[in-house]
Amino acid sequence: MDSLEPQTSNGKSSSSLPLELVEANRKGMAKFSLVALGLFSVLTGLLVVGLLPRLQRQAELQVSAKEAKTNLLTVNTVTAHRAPTTSELMLPGNIQGQQETTIYARTNGYLSKRLVDIGDRVKAGQLLAQIESPETDRELEQAHANLAQSRAAYMQARANFLQAQSSLLQVQTNSDLAHVSSQRWETLEKQGAVSHQDFDEKYSAYKASTANVKAAEATVKANQSSIESAMANVSANTANVRRLEATQSFKQIIAPFDGVITARNIDTGSLITAGSSGANAVWLYKIAQPKMLRIFVNVPQTYIQSIHPGETTANILVRELPNQVFTGKVVRSAKALDQTSHTLLTEVQVPNPDLKLLPGMFAQVKFILNQASAPLMIPANVLVVRANGPQVALVGEDQTVHYQKVALGRDYGSEIEITSGLSGNESLIVNPTDDIVEGIKVRGVAAKQKLNH
Repeated sequence: MDSLEPQTSNGKSSSSLPLELVEANRKGMAKFSLVALGLFSVLTGLLVVGLLPRLQRQAELQVSAKEAKTNLLTVNTVTAHRAPTTSELMLPGNIQGQQETTIYARTNGYLSKRLVDIGDRVKAGQLLAQIESPETDRELEQAHANLAQSRAAYMQARANFLQAQSSLLQVQTNSDLAHVSSQRWETLEKQGAVSHQDFDEKYSAYKASTANVKAAEATVKANQSSIESAMANVSANTANVRRLEATQSFKQIIAPFDGVITARNIDTGSLITAGSSGANAVWLYKIAQPKMLRIFVNVPQTYIQSIHPGETTANILVRELPNQVFTGKVVRSAKALDQTSHTLLTEVQVPNPDLKLLPGMFAQVKFILNQASAPLMIPANVLVVRANGPQVALVGEDQTVHYQKVALGRDYGSEIEITSGLSGNESLIVNPTDDIVEGIKVRGVAAKQKLNH
């Protein structure tokens, strides 16, 4: 056992070394082990950092090599979807009264009374203003005098006519008597009882009475013409009186219907000129009926089949009344499109019993349109427009590309209606490039694209 003990350079065993030296050797070995372990960890980390990206690139290269080997392009695909059975159409419009008019004067003069002002509610037939027209009053007085004069002339002409008739009757009687006497004297002259001279005198008297009858008849006819002329004068003067009476009645400005005075253009003492045209024409009032309003909107051509007068309803929205929705109904349309905008002028009537809506307001008219068959919708980025029409690129079950012609409907910007050409189950290529040609094989990947109408 003693021979196995380690020997030092001087022949002594290690056990004979001092205890401090042995302890120093042990600490040195521990430090060396820690340094070695740290170096091993660093080398291992560097190996991992350098190896993992290389392995990842190698895997990607293997995938790319596999795809290149199969020669298939990867494309994103989506499918069409059905639009909702109901859709909304929002159009702008101006609110108007169902009845609106501008009131003008029908007679000349000056305003003596003004009884209403803007904002006043009036009833049909209510007096709004009073016009004084002295000239019209004097003309009416003169017309009455002319009428009385013409009536007197008519009565005189009638009296002359009756007198002429009496004279005609008298001369006709004398002529008949002269005729009988002439016939008697002619018989006596033939018998020789009287001379020819006496017969000639009787015959001449008969001829003279015949001429008197003709003259009396002419006088009767002349007097009859005078009566007709006098009657015409009476009628003309009567019509003139009625015209002036009607003109005089226009001195009172009355409301044509129930409504609200929306504008006034006159004051007491203003000079009033009759008529609605000309440089001196001045309107008096503007009146509107606010309890039933109407809005005219221009409906695009693509929507006219969904809007029916008497059936289609609409919601009226006004920005100044954000929490209120007013319901109206389509009552009529122009039945013809505007040649420039290709829109249909449509009238919507809105009840306004509380008078919250005011004529002249700007509003949005929202139509809720029902569709019997909801059309297919596709995203705009799958559409290909070529010289032979719009198309979409389809990926078949055998991964073959086919370009299908489609017919387009309404364009909503991000989506487009398809009226024919698709069934709805096809895989549509998103953003097809020029590399995607008819008949090539591709690998379709469903795109995470949300389609909204």
